[in-house]
Amino acid sequence: MTLPDAPVGIFDSGVGGLSVLRHIQAQLPHEHLLYLADTGFAPYGDKPESIVVERVLAIGDFLLAQGAKALVVACNTATVAAVRELRAVHPGLPIVGVEPGLKPAAALTRTGKVGVLATERTLRGAKFLQLRDQVHLDSGAEFLLQPCVGLADQIEFGELDSTATSAMLERFIMPLLTQGADTLVLGCTHYPLVRSSIERLLKNAGRPDVALVDTGDAVARQLARLLAAGGLLRAPGASGKFPASLTGYTSASATALTAAFRSLLGIDPPVHEAQIAVPRDWQNVE
Repeated sequence: MTLPDAPVGIFDSGVGGLSVLRHIQAQLPHEHLLYLADTGFAPYGDKPESIVVERVLAIGDFLLAQGAKALVVACNTATVAAVRELRAVHPGLPIVGVEPGLKPAAALTRTGKVGVLATERTLRGAKFLQLRDQVHLDSGAEFLLQPCVGLADQIEFGELDSTATSAMLERFIMPLLTQGADTLVLGCTHYPLVRSSIERLLKNAGRPDVALVDTGDAVARQLARLLAAGGLLRAPGASGKFPASLTGYTSASATALTAAFRSLLGIDPPVHEAQIAVPRDWQNVE
């Protein structure tokens, strides 16, 4: 397989990265894709940063062993913790991380107040805090940070429309609205998967005008730019004879990831269970 025909590797702690995958498929329909859900070791948000870094590097090695020509870290927590180290280990490799869309949110807000929904680890990360401070200086926008403990887990379990998930969303979002936020950043790749539930909550609260910011589209555009710059874009004509493929991998149950592909994206790619080295002391993390 020539290099432009090699696949792009995409990974997340679970199924949240499927919200990024769908944007990549829409913008780069000719590219072969690999998607790895590290569900067996999720969530990342409550793990020490050193553990997350080690895990991300191991996943990167796994996807490169499958022939990946580029990597997309489709997880906010993993990006904050480990994208710098991943780039240092693989200089010259196109690597795209995700970050909460503070810049586009600052451009959208009318009240100057933006609510940021994210995991605790993302909101504590130095990379995120530097971004928040810089965007605040540039725009004057005030960012109201809301850690959403347990929300990614609910989504991972497939509880997209459950009473418990709806109650959780109300508990996290309503205080932001009370404080004047008119824009909400979906700062975890899992959260766009419950966008319809969030929109319903906003409508019921009399705030359908609140803007929601999802950075999956920006990630896909950046990936396209990096592939083009490196001469790595797969030729559109190639998909006529050899259609673009998608292969799934998981550190947990192939059956569960297959069900997630079907229920969330309406597709049925082949899925394999992947054996990836467990980080030292992972099992000892409380």
